[in-house]
Order: sequence, then structure tokens, then C-alpha cells
Amino acid sequence: MPKTDLIQKRLQKLNDYLAILRKLRRYTREEFITDPEHYGSAERFLQLAIEVCNDLGNHIVADLELGVVDTYADVPTLLAKHGYIDESLRQVWTRMIGFRNILVHDYLLVDRTIVHSVLKQDLDDFERLKRVFAQFL
Repeated sequence: MPKTDLIQKRLQKLNDYLAILRKLRRYTREEFITDPEHYGSAERFLQLAIEVCNDLGNHIVADLELGVVDTYADVPTLLAKHGYIDESLRQVWTRMIGFRNILVHDYLLVDRTIVHSVLKQDLDDFERLKRVFAQFL
């Protein structure tokens, strides 16, 4: 069984990161993409939020012995295979992982208009994942 204290601590961190990201929604696209403090904060806290989801998922997969994780994308795949998330959420999470990889490894190629769009339109995806993780409390 997954460790509830671990899940609670990570969910709290995810809530903290999402609160910061929601504050960054207030900026217009132009204000956002021209101010390094705005887009830099968003990029970092999006990365951290995705890392928390990956970490939580990885712990659940390991604790429930759902399979072997070789890459981050294995986590949502295994959770979907065992019925903990649906195919739609697996696809969303897999795209998040790809976005995280761009933020971390291809940071020179980050399109700040996409980051702004993620802030405005996609933070609810994290809420969907939080509900999944909360099942294990």
C-alpha cells in the first residue's frame, strides 16, 4: 500500500506550486513573454509540478508492484494498464512529461507563448492527477 504521509506531503507541494502558477495567469500574453521573472517562474514551477506527479506516480507503481519503470512515460502507462487512470489522462500525463523534458533539457527552445497557454488552459490537468493520487490516502 502506498505511504499516505509521502502522498500528503507531495500533494501539499503540488498545491503550493499550483497556487503560484495560478497567480501567474493574471498576466497578458505580452506581459508574460517579455518578463523573465514571469516566464522563468512559470517554467520552473511547471517543471516542479510535473516532477511531483511523476514522483507520486512512481511511488504508487512501486508500492503496488505494478511493473518496471524505465522512463517517466512508463508511470502513466502502468497506472492506465492497471485501471488507476483512463486513457485520456494517460495521454495528458505523457504530454506533460514531454513538456517537462523540454523545460529541463531543451530550455533554449521553450516557446513562451506555449508556456502562457499552458498556464491559462491546462492547470486543471494537475487537478485530475491530484484526484487520482488522493485515492491512495
